[in-house]
Amino acid sequence: MAFSASLSSPLGFHTHHPNPPAFSPKAPPKLTTTTTIRPITTTTTTTFAIPPLSSATSPTFDGTTLAVIGGSSVAALAAVLSLTDPERRRRIQAEEVGGDDKEVVREYFNNSGFQRWKKIYGETDDVNRVQKDIRLGHSKTVENAITMLTDDGSLRGVTVCDAGCGTGSLSIPLAKEGAIVTATDISAAMVAEAQKQAEEQLLAGKDDLSPAPVMPKFEVKDLESLDGKYHTVVCLDVLIHYPQSKADAMIAHLASLAENRLILSFAPKTFYYDILKRIGELFPGPSKATRAYLHSEADVERALQKVGWKINKRGLTTTQFYFAKLVEAVPA
Repeated sequence: MAFSASLSSPLGFHTHHPNPPAFSPKAPPKLTTTTTIRPITTTTTTTFAIPPLSSATSPTFDGTTLAVIGGSSVAALAAVLSLTDPERRRRIQAEEVGGDDKEVVREYFNNSGFQRWKKIYGETDDVNRVQKDIRLGHSKTVENAITMLTDDGSLRGVTVCDAGCGTGSLSIPLAKEGAIVTATDISAAMVAEAQKQAEEQLLAGKDDLSPAPVMPKFEVKDLESLDGKYHTVVCLDVLIHYPQSKADAMIAHLASLAENRLILSFAPKTFYYDILKRIGELFPGPSKATRAYLHSEADVERALQKVGWKINKRGLTTTQFYFAKLVEAVPA
């Protein structure tokens, strides 16, 4: 999942996109999101976003409050932030489940996190304003990942590993496009829901005149346990659970599974976004149950270069409550 500061007022860093992509999964109306996807040699524009992990019930900050942060105000804010201790909260969570970050993530997405994200990824009206914004962002993530994947032609017969598949919101459209999909997630609850959704969407109501898509192969696995070889590996919204020291090894591992293409999303690490992250940690709420790690684009690019890969396309997305980078890498 990508990062959200979960402020309950608009931050004002999204703009209208004049030419949205043709592929458009269901999303709530009257919300906008902005993405710039930029190949190395040319520039194109499309739209995508990443769902956050944080609470949807944080206190209200108006735009003026954030606008005046500067100079001595930054120092004062830093002093306030230094009084918080999110690391202590995370250590306690890890001790409760008897493990590290990975066990916290597994526990969260098998229990309260599963219920929350199932609702956000679904079509129920029982979501608040922030969750609607997250839902829109997630649908744009899926939409633009598919756009990247289909840029070079049909996906029919192409093997794809969806690493961190959640409830199947990417795996199922890929199967509809004819891809041979292996979909994995650390959460058994997520995998069971993805399997259920795939059976309902891919098998129910099929007529005999059109070929049935190949059902994705769903498995309960963490990223470290993935093996095999695939034409393309996609890992959306997962690197936020890994500090950079572990993310480097994970990027190398994912690249070793991909033969032609690797698509990654991550929450970008900048001074501004880091301040927003710390503000969000002041008000964790009951659903902010996992640690969120930001990654600089330069660090991700260096990790890819170390294993002989280069970034072919890149983009930045911002909406009212979350932000993310999406990159497509290919062998150098």
